[in-house]
Amino acid sequence: MSWGENMEEISGIVVEHVYKSFGKEQILSDVSFTVPAGRIFGIVGNNGSGKTVLMKCICGFLRPDSGMIRVNGCLVGKECDFPEDLGVIIETPGFLPNISGYKNLKILASLKGIADRDEIRKTMLRVGLDPDMKKPVGKYSLGMRQRLGIAQAIMENPKVLILDEPFNGLDKMGVTQMRELLKELKCQGKAMILASHNAQDIEVLCDDVHDMEDEWK
Repeated sequence: MSWGENMEEISGIVVEHVYKSFGKEQILSDVSFTVPAGRIFGIVGNNGSGKTVLMKCICGFLRPDSGMIRVNGCLVGKECDFPEDLGVIIETPGFLPNISGYKNLKILASLKGIADRDEIRKTMLRVGLDPDMKKPVGKYSLGMRQRLGIAQAIMENPKVLILDEPFNGLDKMGVTQMRELLKELKCQGKAMILASHNAQDIEVLCDDVHDMEDEWK
């Protein structure tokens, strides 16, 4: 799909004919898709099928062997190393274990200066965390860490979200809450890629679904 001359003004993701291998093992083979603003694109597949590798390529953490990836009109790896306006959860979110969740987010927010104190507090409340809680992140449950990871991904109001198993460790109520949050973000015009082992997550949230193994390998 071509975005035309005004590509730089359009929010979303374009992946065209992407290949990636490690040694003799082909992980991604001719991957192509488009995720426009206000859509959630679901990726399914067994462990080792390349879901996380694909997401890392989109974020600029890995370079494809060939092909093109654009995020918000920026050619990843050429025009930008890490796309602007991108929120990410890939694998287990990493935080400083000896300080609170709020202090962790404050440190991360200081890198770009986009999210201020009020925005951090509001985002923590939005994902079901108390910004005044002094408990260090090292003593958080897995579900609490996952909520903090989601808060980190959305606190700067990015146009694009890359979410690799964002519901890991959440109880039933937490999953329901986070699904509703993603629906809200979709209505706000976010373009999202979601990988989940839970078929219901994909069914409930995604506009388009692709199986890594069936369609791209």
